[in-house]
Amino acid sequence: MNTNQINNQLPTISETEDLKHSILRNLKYGLARDPHTATRRDWWQCLAKATQERLIERMIATQAEHARTKTKRVYYLSLEFLMGRLLGNNIINRGIYESAQASLHELGLDIEDLRREEYDMALGNGGLGRLAACFLDSLATLNLPAIGYGIHYEFGLFKQEFVNGYQVERPDEWLRYGSSWEIVRPEYTQKIEIMGRVENIFDEKGNYRPRWVETQTIVGVPYDIPICGYGGETVNFLRLWESHAEDEFDFSAFNAGGYTEALQRKNLGETISKVLYPNDSTENGKELRLVQQYFFVTCSLRDILRRFEREHGQNWQVFAEHVSIQLNDTHPAIAIAELMRIFHDEHNLGWDESWAITTRTFAYTNHTLLPEALERWSVPLFSKVLPRHLQIIFEINSRFLKEVTQKWPGDSDKLSELSLIQEGPVQMIRMAHLAVVGSFSVNGVAELHTRLLRENLFHSFDQLYPGKINNKTNGVTPRRWILSINRGLSELINEKVGRDWVANLDLLRGLEASADDQDFLHHLSGVKRQNKEYLVKLIKKLCDVEVSPDAIFDVQIKRLHEYKRQHLNLLHILTLYRRLLQNPDYDMHPRVFVFSAKAAPGYIVAKCIIKAINAVAEKINYDPRIQGKLKVVFLPNYRVSLASAIIPAADVSEQISTAGKEASGTGNMKLGLNGAVTMGTLDGANVEILEEVGPENIFIFGLTVQEVDELWARGYNPHDYYNGNEELKAVLDWLGSRSFLPNDPHDTLAPLMHSLLGGGDPFLVLADYAAYVQAQEQLDRAYRDPMKWARMALLNTARLGKFSSDRTISQYAREIWKLNPVRVP
Repeated sequence: MNTNQINNQLPTISETEDLKHSILRNLKYGLARDPHTATRRDWWQCLAKATQERLIERMIATQAEHARTKTKRVYYLSLEFLMGRLLGNNIINRGIYESAQASLHELGLDIEDLRREEYDMALGNGGLGRLAACFLDSLATLNLPAIGYGIHYEFGLFKQEFVNGYQVERPDEWLRYGSSWEIVRPEYTQKIEIMGRVENIFDEKGNYRPRWVETQTIVGVPYDIPICGYGGETVNFLRLWESHAEDEFDFSAFNAGGYTEALQRKNLGETISKVLYPNDSTENGKELRLVQQYFFVTCSLRDILRRFEREHGQNWQVFAEHVSIQLNDTHPAIAIAELMRIFHDEHNLGWDESWAITTRTFAYTNHTLLPEALERWSVPLFSKVLPRHLQIIFEINSRFLKEVTQKWPGDSDKLSELSLIQEGPVQMIRMAHLAVVGSFSVNGVAELHTRLLRENLFHSFDQLYPGKINNKTNGVTPRRWILSINRGLSELINEKVGRDWVANLDLLRGLEASADDQDFLHHLSGVKRQNKEYLVKLIKKLCDVEVSPDAIFDVQIKRLHEYKRQHLNLLHILTLYRRLLQNPDYDMHPRVFVFSAKAAPGYIVAKCIIKAINAVAEKINYDPRIQGKLKVVFLPNYRVSLASAIIPAADVSEQISTAGKEASGTGNMKLGLNGAVTMGTLDGANVEILEEVGPENIFIFGLTVQEVDELWARGYNPHDYYNGNEELKAVLDWLGSRSFLPNDPHDTLAPLMHSLLGGGDPFLVLADYAAYVQAQEQLDRAYRDPMKWARMALLNTARLGKFSSDRTISQYAREIWKLNPVRVP
């Protein structure tokens, strides 16, 4: 296959002409345009369609080979796939970047301008969805037979805007003009049932055969997105389900004048796939979330079973030999009960046989250490929406608790701890427990995270099932997160270690030989400068703030949550601001703090933190007294394409979560690979980054997991730190005053101030403040030595090859799925 990259290699004339012909043909016959009237958006669409044609050729060949060999496949179930823009990734992986560039040049167009015309696919929110997208890339690159399953969201999460510094959510209409990458597959439409009741009946042999009746039917229509591996040999696909009502239009009601009633079923059916994570602060919202999760896993399971029956008939005994299903977090955990229902109720397999097949099929990835983030559903809600599944879950639990009793006879506390049902005024179903009990493998996503799963969150499960909990440290795809977004750095790497690093990131270690090469370090700094200059223009465009590329670009980009501690960063910013005001000659290198993040619509404190950062930024950015030494920008509507502009320009990567709260993080990997130096706690994958880059190339501060536990055990009082640190007290009082919101009648920042003081500071911001400020002072001194800093940046890139998603997926395939690559002719 053609594996040329973004480099100095010239495309062949035939490749260039062929692609140019495809672009012009799509322009004429697809869009009814000519080159004189075509817009940049038109040209982007034609290039995308021409690329899609080349992907489909390989997708057909790939699927044919998988079917011919009846190979085992892995099915990756995830509520999120944060794909971002696909054009750049697809033309790079298919090996046609240079041909596309040359073709467009002949047409008077610039390929990078066209890449920016694409809308991000709104199919995810944060690290969970982006990890899933990286994994799909690696699965195809490694020639592993795989299909991703998710939801075809019409609006995704939301489009974020700032109005007077407040987050405002707007619909993300990424599908308004359709998508060039999708292929609708109506022939694989699935029907699922919800609601209704269970009839307890017996068959002619006297066997209990419950029947689920009086249900409502929802239709799932699949849309496929080709996933091209690097080199273009294997093209797997992502299948997304869009919901529809079975009977979308009541013609009788319409004729009778009931126009609203005629569309009622249609609207209800389509609501399921409208948005990612509907607000679950109401009972209706909770119900919609549960229906959404069941809809996508059931459509997916029926599709998996259809494919299996086509190749193997109903030989269910070999099902797990040909099918592995990976649950990406707890959202798809209902799939365990659904597969049991299908085998037991529809195919009349015995309970034990159904359970044996099910538990050899599923594997579960846990992504959180926060108990409150592990999904639970009330028994009354389950009884309403999925009454038969409720019976199945209670039966699973009954049999499971017998295992627990055998291990710990007479221990009622252990039964209560491990039960799938949490007792209380309202019984709750613990979906994470269902995932653990119903899966043959449970993995964490960083070494520390996995250790804490074994020792804390799932400690008794680990005792009951030794070896089931294992580690698979996350990774990111270098195709997207270096080659596609940082061309300058890619070319420097090519010069030093060759071009094979794109599919073998361990080869980056070869850069270490240049760590003391002054000329190379100057070139590396020059690439960083160019990337910063591009971000300077983007900041001006999005925020109307002038910043200097000479400043330290200090970046914190991730989902807005208290445990990620954007407010700790804010307190440091206020500390610097106050020092500059009290001493205009305060010695510090100019710094630009760059934030980008979305807060969940119902998360009041998180939205308050956004408002606080924007309010402080408004004051700092226009204060002439500090002479431009400090700037703060909050870039709106964080998404993959925005991250792709920020990451190559970052000098500092803020990874400052409370120790023991972040499962892994992947932003730390992306930023580090692009030469940003980490400022972080010993949390998540930061621990492994420290091991790889060495303590001299990272800034570590704050309490460890053990020290956090000890502090809570002693009794943590944030007022002790508030009263014991004069500078901390001053900046907190300043933030809590009306200084930054002088005309605010509602005391907008009160939830934030309450969280830090009256609310007990649940994420130990005040406890880590002094250490954080001290570490920042060390960073400031290090940056003033340009060659030292360039060397640190280089060694971060050189030593983080471990964090390739190719390595992670290879481990999944070898150690969990037992999945072999299939070469496609």
